[in-house]
Amino acid sequence: MSRPSEPAGKAAGSAGGPSRPRAILVVVVCAQMLIWLDTSVLNVAVTTLADPDRGLGATPAELEWVASAYTLMFAGTLFAGGALADRFGPRATLLAGLTLFGVASAAGAFATGPSWLVVARAFMGVGSALLMPATLSVVVQSTPPDRRTRAIAIWSASSGLGVAVGPVAGGALLSHFWWGSVFLVNVPIVALCLAAVVAVVPELKGPGRQVLDLRGLALSVLGLGGVVYGIIEFGNGQAWNGPHVLLPLLLGGALLAVFVAGQRSSPAPSLDLRLFAQPGFAAGSVVLLIVFMALAGHLFYAAFYLQGPRGLSPADAGTVMIAAAVGIVLGSQASPASSRLLSARWTVAAGILATAATYVGYLWFDGRTPILVVAALLWVQGFGMGLVGTPVTALMMSGVPSRLAGAGSAVNSVTRQVGGTLGVALAGSILSGVYRERMADVPLPGGPKGLPPDAEERARTSAEAARSLADSLRLPELAATADRAYLDAMYAATFWTAVLAFVGLGVCVVGLREREARPHHLPEGRQEPREARDDHAETA
Repeated sequence: MSRPSEPAGKAAGSAGGPSRPRAILVVVVCAQMLIWLDTSVLNVAVTTLADPDRGLGATPAELEWVASAYTLMFAGTLFAGGALADRFGPRATLLAGLTLFGVASAAGAFATGPSWLVVARAFMGVGSALLMPATLSVVVQSTPPDRRTRAIAIWSASSGLGVAVGPVAGGALLSHFWWGSVFLVNVPIVALCLAAVVAVVPELKGPGRQVLDLRGLALSVLGLGGVVYGIIEFGNGQAWNGPHVLLPLLLGGALLAVFVAGQRSSPAPSLDLRLFAQPGFAAGSVVLLIVFMALAGHLFYAAFYLQGPRGLSPADAGTVMIAAAVGIVLGSQASPASSRLLSARWTVAAGILATAATYVGYLWFDGRTPILVVAALLWVQGFGMGLVGTPVTALMMSGVPSRLAGAGSAVNSVTRQVGGTLGVALAGSILSGVYRERMADVPLPGGPKGLPPDAEERARTSAEAARSLADSLRLPELAATADRAYLDAMYAATFWTAVLAFVGLGVCVVGLREREARPHHLPEGRQEPREARDDHAETA
């Protein structure tokens, strides 16, 4: 039998003493790290996957979908994951997500072709969509109110740990084992997390939860999936007004509009839109969307900068990027004290300002910029993001009753994922467009006979292709020309990334005001259960 729903503080207090919330937090953080660990490991493995002898011989388009299938299903099913966590309880949803993630990881490890791996990655994305809202929901419900901000800080820091461990672990595995080991390593971790969840995490499901809104869930999955698909295709070089981009965006947007309209009148909504009536929820969602859009775009072109003009290997570039992960961990841990000293609003503003300054710094980078300078800026950037994530999440969730914690967590996660996808699409499009423009009228060195027409077209389209040709034909001048064009493209991308960050700063200062959380105002005839009203009273 499940326990009656209680406010988070009472639930935590009855869970077995002060040590129980700490044990629960350790378990859900380990589960949460799986998401970020797998994402960062893939960044190291793409070169191996493209190799026909050591990998699967995947084409660039297939590699893009190995990464994009995960993002597409992750973002598309997050609302459904939050609704399932609210309906069946975060513990059951967490167990289901871990199981699906583990099975899909094993299937991906033994894929015999790129298509099989794309399908496995899609199912891993669905597993992650069940995991992420459930982990935050468990943290919110099982932690006493006076320790909740610190717990959310630790939960946020798990992303930094996953990003830090992923490239190092992936490089070590690929040095000693076959490419599938980077996915198979998830299986024992999943098994340990499943055992720990069964042993430690309590059943937090309460009575009176609404039936599943299957129509709403279907609309949210199809709508978000359409929007994210269009964004991915735009980032892959498709024209914004072409059928591969415009039709999915329009169809996805229309389905989401129908979804929102239905949620407003539904007696049992999948996404309770009254969440956005909370003072910090709507503004916090916009801030997270913008800052993650800027961060993802920046990390995208920074990785190419390190492996292109700076000439680092994927493993060495991953090692340098650890500086950002360490900064995220430290910033997340410093954010509660900073919020008490400066307030959450100004802590977030300081974090956004720090990251914006690092983006501006890239305008002075070239092929000789010392790696220590790059690492220092990445650390500052990570620390700033650590200051942002925890206070915004705490403000968003502070006015959310326990019975809607899954839905609130899903919105928090969707904004991060959609923002990241938009950021990569925007940065990729700017990089590609400016690079082609710079290379269009430049005479390319190609020896006495020049480059063959197909090789010249590849060099003018991609800096990576130009460097590969330069290595094979022993033409260092061609690589230098491509590097100059890439740096110009990076300057354009980093300018717009910085602009985005400053827009996020404005939204934070104007909209992210800390006010007392107030109960939801229900339309006439829709009455909340007594437990939910008690949740509101205690939260306020």
